[in-house]
Amino acid sequence: MSTIAPPAPEASAGLREARQPSSKVAYFDKDEPLRLDAGRTLSPFHIAYETYGELNETKSNAIYVCHALTGDQYAASASPVTGKPGWWSSLIGPGKPIDTDRFFVVCSNVIGSCMGSTGPASIDLSTGTPYALDLPVLTIPDMVRAQAMLIDRLGIDQLFAVIGGSMGGMQCLQWTVAYPERVFCALPIATGARHSSQNIAFHEVGRQAVMADPEWHGGRYIQAGTRPHKGLAVARMAAHVTYLSEAALQRKFGRNLQDREQVGFGFDADFQIESYLRHQGMTFVDRFDANAYLYLTRAMDYFDIAAEHGGRLADAFRGVQTRFCLVSFSSDWLFPTEESRAIVHALNANAASVSFVEIETDKGHDAFLLDEPEFSGAVRGFVSSAARARGLNP
Repeated sequence: MSTIAPPAPEASAGLREARQPSSKVAYFDKDEPLRLDAGRTLSPFHIAYETYGELNETKSNAIYVCHALTGDQYAASASPVTGKPGWWSSLIGPGKPIDTDRFFVVCSNVIGSCMGSTGPASIDLSTGTPYALDLPVLTIPDMVRAQAMLIDRLGIDQLFAVIGGSMGGMQCLQWTVAYPERVFCALPIATGARHSSQNIAFHEVGRQAVMADPEWHGGRYIQAGTRPHKGLAVARMAAHVTYLSEAALQRKFGRNLQDREQVGFGFDADFQIESYLRHQGMTFVDRFDANAYLYLTRAMDYFDIAAEHGGRLADAFRGVQTRFCLVSFSSDWLFPTEESRAIVHALNANAASVSFVEIETDKGHDAFLLDEPEFSGAVRGFVSSAARARGLNP
């Protein structure tokens, strides 16, 4: 069994969690390599994960929840780094839309991230130092292959459902094309079949901000005893703008000044929106690893589920048996509704069982993480309907 080297005593809470996660951890030794799209293998490696609810005797009630770009395995439990409630606590739990009295929920930290699964902050056992940029570049299919290995380890042949939003929705889609026989139903939310050039552009701005920070040290900042706080904060600020909508920004902030009655004729945060974005940037660097941000944004950029099928999305879903429900949000300009509709059309071309709902909201892309009653109702309705079709007892 491989082990994780302990962090230095002065390590931050985030780095401690990356090396010694508070959650469950599945270890895969050198005889269980993860084969990567980059033409390399990753071994040994490990996956940090959490579970909620109980697996039934027939192992037919398992739901895999896939997290978004900066999410983690603590979907319905408090984060050990921030102490905040799980990012989907509103949806997962007893009596909630993803009812843990009925279902066994698994949520893992994706490989390449920084909450306990193998990522750039993990120790490379061949060198005794953090991988940093020596970690192979990863893809969404790589993440899903690792998840399938975890499900095998848990003894689950078929998942009742795979559910996720944004990057989690990409994983959800990849599950259905890579392992169609292993997914009974799927709920991809606020996502797309490939990353758009606009989204790639925003990610590149963020990566360049990180790499321009003098404290980045070519990715070797852990060894240097520094962290590229400023660059990562700017990357988060730019990305956070894409998660909101113009209407939401206007409703929440408008042109309101921050703790002053008139502009200061300088470059402090005159406006509330400036102060808000700065706060978002600085709180983000306390919980997330800069190199992990590079790896995960790159994985999203490379995602194109139709690429291996001559660019024909319908061909990617050929022979699919999974039941689908696609959800989009009217004010989401990061993954606009037409991207979900394109997936629906591709599934219709294969006579798949698919439903689709667009939620009217001004909350933008982040709506899937917020209190949105119509969205919660859609999740509850689809999961309950699919459970009846699966023969799972209410």
